[in-house]
Amino acid sequence: MARIPAEERRRLLVEAAIRVMTRDGVAKATTRSIVAEADMQLGMFHYCFRSKEELLEQVVQTITAHSLERVGDLAKERGTINETLRATMRSYWEHVVANPAEHQLTYDLTQYCQRRPGFEWVAQRQYEFYLETLGRLLDDAAERLGVQYRVPTTVVARYLITIIDGLTLNWLILRDDGGDPEAVLDQAAEHVAGLASAVDR
Repeated sequence: MARIPAEERRRLLVEAAIRVMTRDGVAKATTRSIVAEADMQLGMFHYCFRSKEELLEQVVQTITAHSLERVGDLAKERGTINETLRATMRSYWEHVVANPAEHQLTYDLTQYCQRRPGFEWVAQRQYEFYLETLGRLLDDAAERLGVQYRVPTTVVARYLITIIDGLTLNWLILRDDGGDPEAVLDQAAEHVAGLASAVDR
């Protein structure tokens, strides 16, 4: 493989790991199979990552980034807090529907890490990352739109994560669009918007 920066090699290995885990399962995703998928030598894995746990953490963060690719653009649009939340969550949902295997992988990773001694912190970090990411989005939207939440942002973030996480798993199992998951997200957006009020300038 041509000489490329270490950060780019890390990215290629993470993307290769996502493909291998989606195709073969987390347990069968060995470092050897991942570097083969990335068309690299085995030693390159240990050059880029200190451990498999570190790789798994990066996998979770990368999948989350995939599902939030459009959020930055949505956050710049003018509108109400309800409209912003609704558009953001619907953007996330479009990614779920278009990439169900990636989202299934996040649940597989959680269970794998929870059951494997020494890997538990990866599952914990996974959900901490979700909460940090959503909390930051909520704070940015509130500041941009001149509102504040009547409960701590951490509470709002955990509430939305609970809804989104449960809805995603429910859909991955049932694949039932008749349950109108978008309507559930819209209801959650309306509820959270009701917790926001204008800031006195």
